[in-house]
Amino acid sequence: MKTNRTSLNIIFSLIIFAIISILSIYTTRIFLKNNFANLYLKQLIFYLIGGIVTIFITYKGFNILKKYHYLIYIGINLLLFSLLIFGIPINGSKCWFYIGPISFQPSELMKISLIITLASIITKYKNSQEKNMKKEFVLLIKLFILTLIPSLLTFLEPDTGVVIIYFLILLTLIIFANLNKKWYIIGSLLLIFLIGTFFFLYIYEKDLFVNLVGENIFYRLDRIFNWANNSGFQLENSLIAIGSSHILGFGFNKNPVYFPEPQTDFIFATFIANFGFLGGIFLLFIILIFDSSILRLATKKIKLIDKYIILGIFIMLFYGQMQNISMTLGLLPITGIPLPFISYGGSSLISYMFIIGIILNINRNRLKYRN
Repeated sequence: MKTNRTSLNIIFSLIIFAIISILSIYTTRIFLKNNFANLYLKQLIFYLIGGIVTIFITYKGFNILKKYHYLIYIGINLLLFSLLIFGIPINGSKCWFYIGPISFQPSELMKISLIITLASIITKYKNSQEKNMKKEFVLLIKLFILTLIPSLLTFLEPDTGVVIIYFLILLTLIIFANLNKKWYIIGSLLLIFLIGTFFFLYIYEKDLFVNLVGENIFYRLDRIFNWANNSGFQLENSLIAIGSSHILGFGFNKNPVYFPEPQTDFIFATFIANFGFLGGIFLLFIILIFDSSILRLATKKIKLIDKYIILGIFIMLFYGQMQNISMTLGLLPITGIPLPFISYGGSSLISYMFIIGIILNINRNRLKYRN
């Protein structure tokens, strides 16, 4: 039991996530149109499909992902490009392919592909004999380009939240790659310069700003300003639902406060409204167990590439959890990032189940080699 505690903690947390997700989505039926009343059943099906995916990745699939990571990366980029041409706009965004009743979001799989690809490149460099500033510069350029390609394609959909995740993955892996300190100083100065230039153009050169980034950017910035002013129908009603739910909530399936997207972006507010602050504390406790188990695995004696992959997975999940819960509480801007394993969504949930399979595979191999 002790030797496999990491896997047990992750599986236990996943079961709790599934129960919370399905129950919370079930309670949103009163606010959704009739054709969306069965979303909780679809989420159950997604979990069952995801379970099969997890088993496959745990025992076979992860080796395939690592072996053909470049081909997978290229293939998903082609899907992202095709989405801009053939995708059907939903709420102003071309983020999904639709095949009959089935929808598919390529950017969810790109997050996994990007982690494995970047981890593989960094590992190859770290295992090489020759290391110097020139080689590190080439490495950084390669990592940046590989991140920039899907970022541009995803930004054009538009889906800014996923783009942020791409660059957080890149930044995390570069930090833990332990390169020459000069690169971190240069990178920090460059980041400050880019942010300063962005806001200078936005404030003083709006025509040039629009030509460079397009008019869509104003909609995205408005969401930030609405957050800063604590305004916006979604946020206001979310705060009302959370603030008035008290210790035990309004009761299961009795939430009286409506806010848009209760099954996706604002699933945390939905859960609090039904189960109160105690329910919220319980969910945060399970998330803590889940996250700490993943992070602890990165500190164990595992292959270098697996260590980088675990770190990339951790930052992706942690950011999703922090961003979604914080935007629900008005602490961060609303970006449309789902709460991992809880929010409704087939592509996102199955991609997260991919991740579970990767984690279990790495832990399984660690135990096998140790024993």
